[in-house]
Amino acid sequence: MNPYDIIKRPLITEKTSIQKEDYNQISFEVDRKANRVEIKRAIENIFKVNVDTVRTMQVKGKTKQRGRIVGKRRNWKKAVVKLMPGERIDFFEGA
Repeated sequence: MNPYDIIKRPLITEKTSIQKEDYNQISFEVDRKANRVEIKRAIENIFKVNVDTVRTMQVKGKTKQRGRIVGKRRNWKKAVVKLMPGERIDFFEGA
């Protein structure tokens, strides 16, 4: 499987920004079928960094209602990647 198929996008929120600064952890949305070893290899291959640990969780899609119409958002998988000390990934270097 291609590393770019495994890692879909980084998750950038207030909470993930705090995790990045304080604990050197970065969160990604990943393919639902990918395991921790595949995610670790993909991150190391794409960003050229050393990964310490990978934690994953399945995020259930929320049920949303608009009037009488009820829908559901998709389920997805989240990975929290802890980098080795001294390693870093910058998404917005010039901003």
